[in-house]
Amino acid sequence: MTNIASLLLRLSLSAGFLSAVASRLNIFYKNAAGWQGFLQYTAQVNSFLPQSFIPVVAVISTILETILALLLLFGYQTRYAATGTAILTLLFAVAMAISSGIKEPLDYSVFAFSAGAFLLSTLPSYRWSIDRLLSQ
Repeated sequence: MTNIASLLLRLSLSAGFLSAVASRLNIFYKNAAGWQGFLQYTAQVNSFLPQSFIPVVAVISTILETILALLLLFGYQTRYAATGTAILTLLFAVAMAISSGIKEPLDYSVFAFSAGAFLLSTLPSYRWSIDRLLSQ
């Protein structure tokens, strides 16, 4: 069951990031808030940062989410990708809590997303992955 759980966790974490990126880039969703909406949300979540930092944070987070999602999707460098995912989402949860209170990251399950990624990073192997193919 660990192999199935590992695969499902990898795929769900990847899908979560890919869905968020697709939304902000208006790839699949015609009614999405798009990049401007994402910039506004980034400013809201990071209310403690100077306004001039917001576009940089938005671009960096989008690039990281895309790279981490693809690494998780294909199971390449899974341990590092899962660790990066855990740290990125934990930072996001903390920023949400600082700016909006603890209820916001709890309502959006950001801590659960982060904990799942941390758990994935601790597994000894990833059966259905590029990592597994390369280790044989």
